[in-house]
Amino acid sequence: MAYKIFIDANILLDFTLKRSHYDAAKKIFQLSVDVDIQLFITPAILHIAAYWITKAYGNRIAKEMLLNLLSDVKVIDASHEISINALCSDMDDIEDALQYFTAIHHHMDYFLTRDAVLLQSGTPILPVYTPEEFLKEVYL
Repeated sequence: MAYKIFIDANILLDFTLKRSHYDAAKKIFQLSVDVDIQLFITPAILHIAAYWITKAYGNRIAKEMLLNLLSDVKVIDASHEISINALCSDMDDIEDALQYFTAIHHHMDYFLTRDAVLLQSGTPILPVYTPEEFLKEVYL
């Protein structure tokens, strides 16, 4: 089944910086290449990732990595209306609310994150999982 999956910055950074949760993040990215799932981020997540990847590997390698990622990950954006809805929501973390409501607006099936607070904020409209939970409970 084709899933539309929004990935938070921490998942992208786990993969690109080979952090402690690299293996699960790698499996998610590999599924987007091998199987019919689509990964999505916002420009804000691309911005965050660019900062940390550049800091770790330098500008030239960061650009190459991000361009390679964008062949498998689509960038979606938030409108004025989405921003208003996010700011009027019950979510305390503004950045999380903006990402979550953008994902809802673009009809994502799942939202993947490591953010403990955001993991508790999911709704039936858009369930929130860690990559490990998604792989165990949904995909595999």
